[in-house]
Amino acid sequence: MHTPHIIRDFDEAITALRGEVLAMAGKARHNLERAIRALLERNSELANAVIADDDEVDEHERHIDQLGMEILVRFHPMASDLRLVVSSMKISMNLERISDHATSIAKRARKMSGSHELHETTLIEPLYTMADHLLRDAISAYSDHNAVLGASLHARDKELDRLHKDANATYGARIEQGNGRSQDYLHLILVVRSLERVGDLAVNIGEDAVFLEAARDLRHASKRDLE
Repeated sequence: MHTPHIIRDFDEAITALRGEVLAMAGKARHNLERAIRALLERNSELANAVIADDDEVDEHERHIDQLGMEILVRFHPMASDLRLVVSSMKISMNLERISDHATSIAKRARKMSGSHELHETTLIEPLYTMADHLLRDAISAYSDHNAVLGASLHARDKELDRLHKDANATYGARIEQGNGRSQDYLHLILVVRSLERVGDLAVNIGEDAVFLEAARDLRHASKRDLE
């Protein structure tokens, strides 16, 4: 039988922690969407807005760290409560890195905004869609306590890896052709690498959601467990 915590402030602190993580996740995902839109639309103003807003994500991470440490020190949570605090703090680190990748993409979008449109830029769209879906579902796995959804991300990330490899091959071939746009193609290579990393970070968040619900760390699971 579950016994409620005697100290009412504990539940309020846990609610605040979860809310802060979800707010940070929404902001990081929004930054990524705008960064890709800035690239596809060659919109330097939108790129600048993404770069400026990264500080807000960093502030979320600092607040989550502070709140998490305060909960650990004041309330000494155990079992599922401890896993929630630890998972939330780890997830915030991954979200901060995702926002950093969004900022990197925005900076490359800004550099490319004055150039003529490259047809091959459209190869970015399916990679972004896949990365965004992984991130969306990773956040849902945490928010909805859905360990099954969290565990499913690892296999789905393989498709993003394939798209990344294909786009890299295309952009690399264009650079070898020497058509005067090598720098822009290099920017696109680094953009697709950022999107591939976003997928990896989303998988990490999914693994933390599994740990939160099932007390099982997928980073040390066997290959069979992940299939």
